[in-house]
Amino acid sequence: MSEQFTVLILGYGEMGHAMEYLLKDRCRLRIWDKFPQGDFQSEVLEDIAPEADIVLFCLPVNPHREIAEKIRSMLKKDCINLSIAKGLDEAGQTAAQIFSDVFSSNQYGLLYGPMISEEIRDGRYSFAQLGSTNSNLTSKVCSLFQDTGLYIEPSTDITGISWSVILKNVYALVFGMADELKLGDNLRGYLSMAALRELDDIVHKMGGEVGTPYNLAGLGDLITTATSEDSHHHELGRLLARGETESIQGEGVHTLEMVTKFSLFNTNDYPLYKLIRQIVENPQNVADRIQQHLRQVYT
Repeated sequence: MSEQFTVLILGYGEMGHAMEYLLKDRCRLRIWDKFPQGDFQSEVLEDIAPEADIVLFCLPVNPHREIAEKIRSMLKKDCINLSIAKGLDEAGQTAAQIFSDVFSSNQYGLLYGPMISEEIRDGRYSFAQLGSTNSNLTSKVCSLFQDTGLYIEPSTDITGISWSVILKNVYALVFGMADELKLGDNLRGYLSMAALRELDDIVHKMGGEVGTPYNLAGLGDLITTATSEDSHHHELGRLLARGETESIQGEGVHTLEMVTKFSLFNTNDYPLYKLIRQIVENPQNVADRIQQHLRQVYT
């Protein structure tokens, strides 16, 4: 069934390459990139968008609204739009919120979970929750990726998986700090428990279902991002522990900024989240501040 699909990949970065690897022999692929690199020749968006049965937004969340609004009138009525973006845009919105504004509910879904692009392109296993409230969409997307090495678990909790995968990038930072400071495996166990406890409460308050963070988009992706030496956010945590601030950029850092800017939830209710935010804002004496955090929690 998947061979009948025309799939348009938007963005030819790491995840664009990973999706190409998974799908190149299974469907008709079209690839567009606004700023093509090297020898890659991007196709013309206006020419290929009308052909697409499925559009994969392999892009950061910031350009989602602009591109979605641009192609909306070009797409087939039953075209499926999927995002893998794990961040907030400059208005503090998730990819799901943007898609909800632009498309009808049966036109979009989300793919979130442990999907390190290098491992996908190396032929290793990857996993994702497919967020959608439309069973026909879910069936088509599962068919598209069947037997590719990307294992998909459906979820109707779009809000829950969105905030789980976004906030896990914030919590992943402190794991990198702890590893850089050689604070041990026992602390990693505590951080895992504390992060999931806070995540579950935040997600519920943001409108998600209780327990959603304990699945692939939350716990699964947190473990991957927080413990992999190839993880960008793990490396950012290491840099923060060393007091190196010149390269502190990423989805987790931007999420911290947007949550504060738009007061998306009360961060003072979450001690570990608050600690991470304070360290990102002022990365000094990180080991002492982690110790102080533990004393406060267990007093």
